[in-house]
Amino acid sequence: MNRRPLPLAKLGYAYATVVGFLWGALWSTGEVRRIDGLWVFTGMPKWTFGRGGSCVGACYLTDRNVSEPVLRHERVHREQWKTYGMALPILYLISGRNPLRNRFEIEAGLEDGGYVPRAPCSPQPRT
Repeated sequence: MNRRPLPLAKLGYAYATVVGFLWGALWSTGEVRRIDGLWVFTGMPKWTFGRGGSCVGACYLTDRNVSEPVLRHERVHREQWKTYGMALPILYLISGRNPLRNRFEIEAGLEDGGYVPRAPCSPQPRT
């Protein structure tokens, strides 16, 4: 993703990160780690985030959904926050709740996000 950030996106990203961090600090009962620039809050009650987890600014809020593919997916969402700032929640809502049609979920990777099964690896031919 190499888009030019919207005006004020940096301010919106910083604000969203503060909100996400405070929300995570308030409700997380698990480990809090910083992984590749993403604050990962685990042990969150299910009602405090959407689906398997939610990215708010540079914060990923989840109960225990922290596999490497999921974190890769959430890092793309962090970049989307950097690009769109506080416009992201509105643009995401306009894109729809169906992740298979939502451009932000598609860009983040439907397989990594767990929305579609991974394509099976084809066996290597024997030599």
